[in-house]
Amino acid sequence: MPETKTALARILGVSRSSLYYRRTKPARDWSLKIRIEAALHDHPSYGSRRLALALGLNRKRIQRLMQRYGIHPYRRRRKRQYSRRIAASAPYENLLHVIPFPSLPNLAWVSDFTEIAWRGRKLFLATVMDLWSREIRGWHVLLAHTTDLVLGAFRAAVRTAGAAPAILHSDQGSEYTSRRYAALVEEHHTRISMSRRGAPWENGYQESFYAQFKLDLGDPERFDSLGELIAAIAEQFRIYNHSRIHTALKMPPAVYAERHRTKVETAAT
Repeated sequence: MPETKTALARILGVSRSSLYYRRTKPARDWSLKIRIEAALHDHPSYGSRRLALALGLNRKRIQRLMQRYGIHPYRRRRKRQYSRRIAASAPYENLLHVIPFPSLPNLAWVSDFTEIAWRGRKLFLATVMDLWSREIRGWHVLLAHTTDLVLGAFRAAVRTAGAAPAILHSDQGSEYTSRRYAALVEEHHTRISMSRRGAPWENGYQESFYAQFKLDLGDPERFDSLGELIAAIAEQFRIYNHSRIHTALKMPPAVYAERHRTKVETAAT
């Protein structure tokens, strides 16, 4: 871990002063999130009650943070079971445990993919989210979860943002540990960050997003063609970014980002 903010800024490719610009409450929440994840590393089955006792904090605050960041103890997952044994190492460090709260656009992006069942087939959807604004920067769909699926989402995100992030975080799925993925990300001078195996809460942002996204999308079986389903997915992303109020931001992600840009431009004049 870098010992000084100067060293950290050099690693991330941002100005040193930008590391001091952050909202107080989210920064405190971010620090507590890391403490919760550390506790779960030692006790993967702890729920909010035991986490509150272990950390000596109010249970309601723990519950709020777990909901906000999509943190779940492994035993609460019904469809997938996660191993109790947590890997001690990963191909790449979890840089989200190193940086302060992401207080700027394009500082830290998170990536993941999910499957959508449609008439006996599976459509795989990959997304890239800016952790600062919670905007979905890019997405891509394929009928197979290959490296091309996640690469397509990353390329789309870079096109939309007009720049690559300082950090791109994901889990350790084979799509993300492939040489092609590493080569493309590093080609954009982006640092790769990964969750530890067996620690799904370290990339809970997207899992939480997918749960709500699928609820808002509705039953995929109502679409007569794959094209109609994909068009509905695209429309749902537009609604999520521009219309749907995000509880952590109190406004839609795109509105939040635009207000930030306006403040920066006003301050510069």
